[in-house]
Amino acid sequence: QVQLVESGGGLVQPERGSLRLSCAASGTIVSLNSMAWYRQAPGKQRELVARVSGSGGTNYADSVKGRFTISKDSDKNTVHLQMNSLKPEDTAVYYCYADYIQLDRIRDWRPVRRETWGQGTQVTVAS
Repeated sequence: QVQLVESGGGLVQPERGSLRLSCAASGTIVSLNSMAWYRQAPGKQRELVARVSGSGGTNYADSVKGRFTISKDSDKNTVHLQMNSLKPEDTAVYYCYADYIQLDRIRDWRPVRRETWGQGTQVTVAS
């Protein structure tokens, strides 16, 4: 079973503050189709923040374009989210997500596609 371990959340001031979230995938992975960061604010639905594909292509929510940057370290199955010029509306629990291929020993070691979520890390932007 692949697990995602997130780090880097915290409290920062609006506009001045920056944070860097990291997410490391542990376990046996044949390949990563994509990794992403989602967020969920109180009373709102979980939304996509940024995604990076296995080939390195990225996409971002309109609300974070120009402020957030997602990057990956393929050798370490790790993804980072650099967040600059943070705003109060960025306050949320941020969740790491991975879409990956794994060999299933129950199914004669056939490659199967799976997805998993991290437990979330709190980001609070306030004066």
